[in-house]
Amino acid sequence: MNTPARRDGTPDRRKRGAQPERGASRNTNSRDARSAQRGGTARGAQQGGAGRGAAQRAAAQTPSPQRQANQGGKKKPKPQRQAAQPPLLSNAKPARHQNVAPPTESHTKLPSGEGERLQKVLAKAGVASRRAAEEMIAQGRVEVDGMIVREQGLRIDPQHAVVRVDGTRVVVREELVHVALNKPKGWQSTMSDDLGRPCVGDIVAERIAAGQRLFHVGRLDADTEGLLLLTNDGDLAHRLMHPSFEVSKTYLATVHGEVNNRAVGKRLREGVELEDGPAKVDRFQVLELGEGRSLVKIVLHEGRKHIVRRLLDAVGHPVIRLVRTNIGPVALGDQRPGTLRVLGRDEIGKLYEAVSL
Repeated sequence: MNTPARRDGTPDRRKRGAQPERGASRNTNSRDARSAQRGGTARGAQQGGAGRGAAQRAAAQTPSPQRQANQGGKKKPKPQRQAAQPPLLSNAKPARHQNVAPPTESHTKLPSGEGERLQKVLAKAGVASRRAAEEMIAQGRVEVDGMIVREQGLRIDPQHAVVRVDGTRVVVREELVHVALNKPKGWQSTMSDDLGRPCVGDIVAERIAAGQRLFHVGRLDADTEGLLLLTNDGDLAHRLMHPSFEVSKTYLATVHGEVNNRAVGKRLREGVELEDGPAKVDRFQVLELGEGRSLVKIVLHEGRKHIVRRLLDAVGHPVIRLVRTNIGPVALGDQRPGTLRVLGRDEIGKLYEAVSL
């Protein structure tokens, strides 16, 4: 095969037809090089920008060692559970139907064989029969030491337990005695008299002989008649007589002269100066007028000697006759002079409530 030769005589080994024109080849190669350079630069810039964005996102997602150390040293606190709010009481319905916590047990249960069954104690106190007492317990009407009892056969100590039925205290101690006396006029408020005059002790002589130790609550002077309480409960007697408990006492007085209800009542309620200090009444009312006399009603809680007589004397209406008709919740009623009456369960309960016992 003959190979064309160059001018210098060396063979020309390039393929014929593959050699481009000089000018065109040089121009084409220059344009291609510039184009390739521009394209590569743009692609590199794009790829570099994308790479930098990816790197930044990765760096943000990947915590640094310092950040890991900070997060490792402090844990996120757990959410605290909110304390439950106490239920709100509504006055629109009875308290026993509201969502209130049950009362804690305050009375002491006695073992079998000690004390007495509650229904038996109620029956002995005269509240009801044993069967009726059991129904009261089942209905939640009985309280022992401030707690409602529904348990049948509960044994209690009658000497110390505080028992209430329908909110009224029941005195269950067998040895306690509460008696109302209508003291007659002319009798002394003493258990014995050295001068041999008739006294309260003569009326209760049989009870004292039977072993009851009774004493009168306060006094009535010899000329005053009416209600006088006798008991062997020293705490009750002391509180009934103490003015700080403000147990009211009601008197009916027949006085000289016709009383001006408005003027005299205002003066007595505002207070009158006596020789042992000022005194006043709680209530005053004129009941009857006629024949130069008046029947008035006085309510007060002071217990000073001859207090009613001295008050009425100070306002110009001396007393002709004085009768005490009420002591707190206990009323004399139609009880005859010189007679005794055992107080009822409700009266005793209200007396104890009046003096916070």
